[in-house]
Amino acid sequence: MARRPFPRSLAHPRLWPSWLIAGMMRLLVLLPHPALMAIGRGAGRLTQRFASRRAAIARTNLRLCFPDRSEAEREALLAANFEAMGMGMMEVAMGWWWSRQRLERLLLGIEGEEHLPPLDDPRGTIYLTAHFTSLEISGRYLGHRRPSYAMYRRNENPVIQWLLERCRAGRLLGLIDRNDVRSMLKVLKAGGGVWFAPDQDFSQKGGVFADFMGVPAATTTATSRFAKMSGARVVPFVLFREPGGYRLVIEPALQDFPSQDATADAQRINDIFSRWAQRAPAQYNWIHRRFKSRPEGEPPIYD
Repeated sequence: MARRPFPRSLAHPRLWPSWLIAGMMRLLVLLPHPALMAIGRGAGRLTQRFASRRAAIARTNLRLCFPDRSEAEREALLAANFEAMGMGMMEVAMGWWWSRQRLERLLLGIEGEEHLPPLDDPRGTIYLTAHFTSLEISGRYLGHRRPSYAMYRRNENPVIQWLLERCRAGRLLGLIDRNDVRSMLKVLKAGGGVWFAPDQDFSQKGGVFADFMGVPAATTTATSRFAKMSGARVVPFVLFREPGGYRLVIEPALQDFPSQDATADAQRINDIFSRWAQRAPAQYNWIHRRFKSRPEGEPPIYD
């Protein structure tokens, strides 16, 4: 993919702080992985102290999703979650600037590699994942095995957006804006792969309510619609952070999907994400207002 030229507008003084942070991240990735993770954990703890609103959202989500845990256990999980998000920021830089060889040395194993479709299969594949804190490098590990496109949301910061297009797109076949359904379907119908994370609350726009961790959550039906329109298979995958590296998990393609029941399809997907969140609860993105939309008659959850 041809790289876009550097826009002169990105040299504006108001963007210098963003460039300073990006430069610091670029230098940090020269450090060994244990040092990067230690810095990430420290950055996460610092963030928790100052991001009180996000901490309150995560605390509410953990209370709803882990009602059987004590308050002290949930507070420990909250702290671990912010540390995981800090490590995730380091992994964004790793995903953008580390070589394939350096990343692969940290891959401890692959569960279910046999579930990846053949490289020469003419049928498209939706690689279904969720917003875990290791999301950025999960795409790199998948892309090393099955080149694919990534659905993404444009960033409001022009510096980050330019780096996304330059660094992330350079490691994949390309990026597809989440609103550009036509391009995504074109890729899938041509036998390509697209990784897609539909586990956020889009305010019931084209969605249904399906349980996530036992709590009704507004859930998009886009995965079912995209699979039906393109004929693509749906293969769930996720990356878990473990001591000393990472474990890539690839599950079998969903059978009898999509069905005639969009709500049942959404529930199947949420059940997968719930199972992953139970396996590595500190690594899920709990700071998102996952339960912002409520069924009719239910009060709002977040202040």
